[in-house]
Amino acid sequence: MGGSQSISKSEMHSIASFTEQDIRRLYSRFQALDKDGNGQLDPSELLGVKEISENPLVQRVVSIFDVDGNGTVSFIEFLVGLARVAVGSDEEEKLKFAFEVYDVDKDGYISNGDLFQVMKMMVGENLTEEQLQQLVDRTIRDTDKNMDGKLSFLEFKAAVENIKVAEQLAVDI
Repeated sequence: MGGSQSISKSEMHSIASFTEQDIRRLYSRFQALDKDGNGQLDPSELLGVKEISENPLVQRVVSIFDVDGNGTVSFIEFLVGLARVAVGSDEEEKLKFAFEVYDVDKDGYISNGDLFQVMKMMVGENLTEEQLQQLVDRTIRDTDKNMDGKLSFLEFKAAVENIKVAEQLAVDI
């Protein structure tokens, strides 16, 4: 991905819901965000997207968009990331995106440490470290059905299915 702009089958599938007009409009927006004109968006340039800049988890969202891990987001990565959370996109895909926000170490599970880091980003200084750790411990305990000390995607999905996460993750392109 990154500089080569190659597209995998799964990426093609995720952006297939965009019309040619959508892609042209998004490319114009991408170019407008790309202040240095290098064809890549760095985290500071991505802050120009309102839905991203207003999110306390902006660094996590940028990390997920940056599929190849090179520190920047190519146009293809931008399209794929937006396709995952666009209005009308698959709810399961939105839940997977939300799960990835919490899976900081990208091991396929939300550990106590992952949840602590993300919750810290969300609450800032509003809770002490001890209060936050208690909240994290309780959350893991209440949602970890197989009691392995971490949350799988299925456990995460079961925990959030009643709060309409997929609807809250919708970005109108």
